Amino acid sequence: MNELVFVGLGLHDEKGISLKGLEETKTANEVFIELYTSLMLDFSVEKLEKLVEKKIRVVSRRELEEENGEAVLESAEKGKTVLLVPGDPLVATTHVALRLEAKKRGIKTRIVHGASIMSAAVGLSGLHNYKFGKSVTLPFQENFSETPYTVIAKNKEIGLHTLCLLDIDADKKRYMSIQEALTMLLKIEEKRRMGIISGETLAVGIARAGSLNPTVKADFVNKLLGYDFGEPPYSLIFPGELHFIEAEALIAFADAPPIVRRLVK
Repeated sequence: MNELVFVGLGLHDEKGISLKGLEETKTANEVFIELYTSLMLDFSVEKLEKLVEKKIRVVSRRELEEENGEAVLESAEKGKTVLLVPGDPLVATTHVALRLEAKKRGIKTRIVHGASIMSAAVGLSGLHNYKFGKSVTLPFQENFSETPYTVIAKNKEIGLHTLCLLDIDADKKRYMSIQEALTMLLKIEEKRRMGIISGETLAVGIARAGSLNPTVKADFVNKLLGYDFGEPPYSLIFPGELHFIEAEALIAFADAPPIVRRLVK
């Protein structure tokens, strides 16, 4: 059967793949993996190959995006092919184009979902999932954009939280830090002067979600600028209006200062 199965790897290491994902991978004719859309700090291709008892071919951003995933699609035209993806497979929007192209070619596609930073960051913070607005990625300085600031502003206007994903360049092993992200947003505030982000703004920094030792720290921006979050990957949350349970969760699970109780509305 010509088929392309997108399998999520989860967040941290090769043990994050689901039993269903393992089963699909073991029964594939060929297996590909991309590791550029997210950092899985303790992931090992070799260990996963032992688990699935198959050789896994690593594909680059160029192969999947510039070459439109031709190698993956050609394999799927011949038989069952699995593409392993960090997190949840289609959260990385680049892979939607690959799925669309597969459909055009008459290739059946399926998805085996995995743990995603989109849900993990929410769960670790203790904030309510239904109170999050649009999420946004903060790009490196060379791709500077004020869009993240605008998204945070619009979410705050209606009382919603904002999840910010921080840029990575896997090829260069470069990962935007929480301090870099905050500094960039403060510079935009200096220009826009909308009162969205200042040293007294509450934020939540998260590092290594999905690992055994994630760091979750809620505090005001001027405090987070000097906080050591340890190794990447990182994400950042700007809370909107807080329910009293959310405030208590931030204090209990993210070491927030008790003063956040005053922010409850």
